[in-house]
Amino acid sequence: MRSITYTSLCAAAILVMILAGSQAAMAVTCQVTQLAPCAAAISSSSPPSQQCCTKLKEQRPCLCQYMKNPSLKAYVSSPNAKKVSKTCGVPVPKC
Repeated sequence: MRSITYTSLCAAAILVMILAGSQAAMAVTCQVTQLAPCAAAISSSSPPSQQCCTKLKEQRPCLCQYMKNPSLKAYVSSPNAKKVSKTCGVPVPKC
């Protein structure tokens, strides 16, 4: 059960990084765990929560970093992650 939650969390984090793009205008701490509210939406077809969208937008400057991480890349670039990004209005960055 823990491995599923961890996997979902990683997937959500990766998705957020890919979708958010790299805008370093404001200081943000890149922590993939901040995307935990997106785990359910990334690992299933459920819609993202408002909290997920908020966190995704906050982590936007970190998305390319997450995308470059081999452990997170598969989650961030998944079709569900792209759907979450689109639903939240966060463009997928081109890194």
